[in-house]
Order: sequence, then C-alpha cells, then structure tokens
Amino acid sequence: MESKNYQEDLSHIRSMMERSSRFISLSGLSGVFAGLVALLGAGYVYYILKRENIDYFAGKTNVYTKDLLLELVFVGLVILFLAVLSGYIFTAKKSKEKNLKIWDQTTKRLLFNFAVPLVTGGLFCLGLLYHGMFVFIAPATLIFYGLALVNASKYTFTDLQNLGYCQIVLGLLSFFFLGWGLVFWAIGFGVLHIVYGLVMHRKYK
Repeated sequence: MESKNYQEDLSHIRSMMERSSRFISLSGLSGVFAGLVALLGAGYVYYILKRENIDYFAGKTNVYTKDLLLELVFVGLVILFLAVLSGYIFTAKKSKEKNLKIWDQTTKRLLFNFAVPLVTGGLFCLGLLYHGMFVFIAPATLIFYGLALVNASKYTFTDLQNLGYCQIVLGLLSFFFLGWGLVFWAIGFGVLHIVYGLVMHRKYK
C-alpha cells in the first residue's frame, strides 16, 4: 500500500512540474482546423491564378500585377488570422476543461521563442516580395515556420519539434522544385498540420 501511495505521489509531483514548466493546453484540434484552412486557402490561390491565366508551375516565368499580389497577400493574412483564432479558441477550451491558466510565464516564453524566428521569416519574405522573388517565398515560409516550431517546442509538447523538423525538410526540398511551392506549402501547412493535429488529439485528449 505504501509503495502504491509513493508512486502516486511521484506521479502527482511530475504532473505539477510539467504544468509549471510546459504549456500543455495546446489542442490538437487547432492543428486540424489550421490544416483544413490552409488547404482551402491553397485551393483558392490556385483558383485565383487560373482566373488570371497564370501557370503557377511555370515558376520564374510568372509575372504578377500589383493588384494580384495584394489579393494574394490578403488571402494569406485571412488564412493566418483564421489559424491563430482557431488555435486560441481550441486551446482556451482545453485549458478551461483542465482548469489551467492559458496566460502565464510559460505561455509568454513559448510565444516569444515562437515569434522570433517567425517574425524574422515574415520580414525576410517581405523582402523577397519587394524584390519580386516570388518563387522563393513558399520555401522560406516553411523553413522559418519550422524553425519557430522547433524553437518553441521546449516549452510545450516535444511532438511539436518533430512537426518543425518536417516543415524545415519540406521547405529545403521545395528549393529544388521551384514552381511547385504552392504544392509544398499545401502539404506543409495543410496535410502535416492535419496529421499532427489528429495524432496530438488522440495522444493527449
């Protein structure tokens, strides 16, 4: 009986330490929703390009007007907003169910470590956009996003690190298949997010 109580005490202590040092309210469902939004967004972007009679897979030969670029940037911002909003909603719901604080020092550290590579990558992509190097934007977004996930993973589930590595590898591969960036982008932000989200939901529900 004493041995059983001892094991229960150790388990309780480990749980308390994990809660204080890691953000464990991250919801797998938010990853699934973000992935679905990304796939829908990628499909809509392809529709826009077809509407403008642009063959995206021609790669460097594509010419984008200012109005088209603004429309594509707007679509990207909408996708980002919906992904972030869903992440907050599902995470807040999970935090409430587990009676955990959603905003504490661990959350701040997580967001800071996630934001540094992500903001850097965003500014880098704006530079590519400014210089008309559109074909490199999809690989760059995947790589910097992957770096952000790896950097933030030490403050939440380690599974996030594996997702980050996959995004980085996918982004590097995309550099060798220029003109197929939209496909790689859809796989990275869409398919991988859905797979990761389902795995996380099943593992930590």
